[in-house]
Amino acid sequence: MEEKVKRNKSSLIWLIVVCFIAVGLLLFCQFYFGSYSSGTTTFYPNTHVNGVDVSGLTVNEANEKLSQNLIDNKDNVVVTVKSGDKTWQLLGSDFEIIGNFDPTLNKVLQYGQEGNIFDKKKIESDIKTNGYNVTLPYQDLYGGVDEKVDEIIDEIEREPVEAKVVFQPDKTNMFSLSQAVNGIKVDRTALQEALNEAFACGESYTISVPFIEITPQDSLDSALENISLRASFSTNYSKSSENRKSNIKLALSSFNGMIVEPGKEVSFNKITGPRTAENGYKDAKIIFNGSYVSGMGGGVCQASTTLYNALLRADIEILKVTHHTLPASYVPLSFDAMVSEGYADLVFKNNLDSPIYIKAYGDDTNAVVEIYGCPLDEGTEIKTKSELVKVIGHGGDKIITDTDGKYASKVIYKGEYYRLKYPQEGYESKGYLQYYKDGKLVEEKEIRHDIYPAQNGVIIEGSGTLEEGMTLPASSVKYISPQKVTKEITENAKRRFNIS
Repeated sequence: MEEKVKRNKSSLIWLIVVCFIAVGLLLFCQFYFGSYSSGTTTFYPNTHVNGVDVSGLTVNEANEKLSQNLIDNKDNVVVTVKSGDKTWQLLGSDFEIIGNFDPTLNKVLQYGQEGNIFDKKKIESDIKTNGYNVTLPYQDLYGGVDEKVDEIIDEIEREPVEAKVVFQPDKTNMFSLSQAVNGIKVDRTALQEALNEAFACGESYTISVPFIEITPQDSLDSALENISLRASFSTNYSKSSENRKSNIKLALSSFNGMIVEPGKEVSFNKITGPRTAENGYKDAKIIFNGSYVSGMGGGVCQASTTLYNALLRADIEILKVTHHTLPASYVPLSFDAMVSEGYADLVFKNNLDSPIYIKAYGDDTNAVVEIYGCPLDEGTEIKTKSELVKVIGHGGDKIITDTDGKYASKVIYKGEYYRLKYPQEGYESKGYLQYYKDGKLVEEKEIRHDIYPAQNGVIIEGSGTLEEGMTLPASSVKYISPQKVTKEITENAKRRFNIS
């Protein structure tokens, strides 16, 4: 029993010792590792904000001192910003004082005030020896500086300019590359840090704008190697009048040198504009309602037709095309392209993944269009084929009496005749694109099915009654009966339009 009591006493003593040790360790850990705050409300000695000594001051005292210093030095602040040969000046006198010091001062005050006593003492000693210098953001000093900085940056920065293909169709070397230009991007963060130092100085200060050069991403070193003649087409106009030739050349010149980007649609009418004398067009023969009449811009359809056929052979997508009422003599059936303002247009789209380049011109005998771009697949050639489905017989002559005297200079009396128009046969035709590979036809597709209506002849007869004793001379106008289409007529038509 006595021995048991002794054991209990010994255990109690050890328990008390352990508790004292634990409490001591807890207090030590809290002292050494725990958060410690001295409750200091003044700045460490040797502490400066924007070069102003705030040692031993409270936040309010430091705020007042900094504000007064800012006011006193405002007119002395001249920050010169340079970039290349450009210079800007930011004057303290031009900006409104903000003096928003408290956020920064509170952070400065807290520095070294938290942590264990050993860390605190180390920081305090370091500050006393080496000093603690803080620079305020210029946004906390003056208002309106960022707006001015944005204006400066806008004047300095530029987007990179990639090298581009230069197309000059009238030169021997039609294709060349323009010079690529590096872009400039201002390092805004570095600039702001430099401005903080400049405005903190409180006097004249010069900084150079930090920037980064941006190199264009695309390289066109091999671009010229990938441009070749995809197709060309020409039509002859050697027998045309000078006015008609002039109109064709003028319309072609609107396309000469054109670069059509991928996916872009082009309208012939929009590019050439109104066919007016003010735009340089002249009066020449046009097809109107199945007849040749004089009209402004006559011949422009030969320009559009030449362009159309070159585009087909270059495998460029045609969105809109219209045939004439009468077949054109300069191309096979189903390969003409009539244009007329507000009525008919030629519209195409660059369906390739790269630009196409158009060279278009006329000389004294031919209208010529050349289409350049990425080459067709090796060994590939595109041709066109015209098919005459049938000849449509004309209805012969129609005799019209001149009751209103419109043709009085030609006919007066009944039995007098004047031929206004000869009848013309019509045609039904189809147009095909043919794709050849290494000289062998691999694909043929129908792209046109047209009907050129037959035209009746028109004979004008006078309306007056012969007076007694008058006799009319025999008329040289011979009446033409409705046409019966024969195999010979069909073969003649094929030869006329060079259709096999």
